[in-house]
Amino acid sequence: MNLFDVYPLFDITPVQAKDCYVWDSEGNKYLDLYGGHAVISIGHSHPHYIQRITEQIEMIGFYSNSVKNPMQTQLAAKLGEMSGLIDYSLFLCNSGAEANENALKLASFHTGRKKIISFQKGFHGRTSAAVAATDNKNIVAPVNAGHEVVILPLNDLSAVEAELKNGDVAAVIIEGILGIGGIVVPENDFIEQLESLCHKYGTVLILDEIQSGYGRSGKFFAYQYTKVMPDIVTVAKGMGNGFPVGGVLISPMFKASYGMLGTTFGGNYLACAASLAVLEVIEQENLINNAFEVGKYLLEKLNNELNIKDIRGRGLMVGLEYEKNIKEIRKHLLVDKRTFTGVSGTHVIRLLPPLTLKKEHVDRFVTDLLDVSNSS
Repeated sequence: MNLFDVYPLFDITPVQAKDCYVWDSEGNKYLDLYGGHAVISIGHSHPHYIQRITEQIEMIGFYSNSVKNPMQTQLAAKLGEMSGLIDYSLFLCNSGAEANENALKLASFHTGRKKIISFQKGFHGRTSAAVAATDNKNIVAPVNAGHEVVILPLNDLSAVEAELKNGDVAAVIIEGILGIGGIVVPENDFIEQLESLCHKYGTVLILDEIQSGYGRSGKFFAYQYTKVMPDIVTVAKGMGNGFPVGGVLISPMFKASYGMLGTTFGGNYLACAASLAVLEVIEQENLINNAFEVGKYLLEKLNNELNIKDIRGRGLMVGLEYEKNIKEIRKHLLVDKRTFTGVSGTHVIRLLPPLTLKKEHVDRFVTDLLDVSNSS
C-alpha cells in the first residue's frame, strides 16, 4: 500500500528534537520556527512533558472517556484558571476540526438555526466551514453537517448585520488571528462590535483560537486584546504540544444534556497528561510573557531591517508578506540556513515557533532572512 499523496514533502527526516531545534537523519541541526503548524508550544521534548506522559503510560496508558477520569476535571480547572474563563465548561475532543464541528453543532442546538457566518481568508480546519471560509466570494455554501456558511469580508460590520437581521444565523465564527489566511489580525473594534451584534440578534459568537491560542499571541487567547467574552472558544494545536487533543470552551449560557456531543478518543488519559504538562510549563516558565516580549522584539527587528510588503502579527504568530513568490526564499532558509518556516499561499511566510523562543534565535533568523531575501 502507498500513502495517499496530498502533501508536498521536503526530503528531510527528523530523528531528534529539543526545544527550538530539530535534527535530521543526516545529522543536520535546524532552527524550528514553525513548530509543526503551531503545535509545539513548550518546545520539543520538554523534560516535564516527557515525564508526565511516561508516568501516565506506566500507570494506565491511553484509556478513553467511558469511565470517570479525574484528570479531565483537573485539566478543566487549570485551563479555566489560566485562561480566565473560570465559569466556562470544557468538552474535550481530538483536533481543531472536531472542536469547531462540535462548536457549530452546539450553536445550532442552542439557537435552532443552521446558517453560519465566516470570513474571507478564514480557516476552521477540515470542517463544515473550511472550504467556504477560504473562498473569497460572498456566497452561501451548502455543507455536510446541515449548515450553510456565508462568507463575508473581514471587518465589514454592515455586511454582518445585514445577514443577522434575517434571524436565521446560528453562529458567527472568527479566528483570533487568521492563520492559514496569512496571519491577518482582525481589528479590535470589529471583534467587539461583532459581539454586540451577536447579542442583539441572538446569535452565538465562536472564537476559533485553535492556532492563535495557548499564549501564542502574547495573551492566553488572541481575542483577549479586546473586551470580548465569546460564547464558545475552540482550542487545539498547542494544547498538547504535539499530542492530538482539542477542546471546546463553553460559556454558562449553554446547558449540557447527555448525548448532545460525543467523541471516542477525546479526554483520554494520555491527552489529559499532555495537556496538563503544557499548562504547567507555560505557567512555571512564564511562556505567555515570553511570547509577548520575544514576539515584540521579532516584529520590531523585522520592521527595522526588512523592506517587504507587510509584516504583521502578535506575539509569536507572525506573517511576512512579499511582493514576489517566496518559494525560493523558504527553500534557501531550509537548505542553506537550516531553518523551518511555514507558508500561506505564495507570498506569505508564516512564523509559528515554540513559545520558548529566545532573542538570540530571533537575531540569527533575521540575519539569515536578510541574506536569503537579498540573494533570492
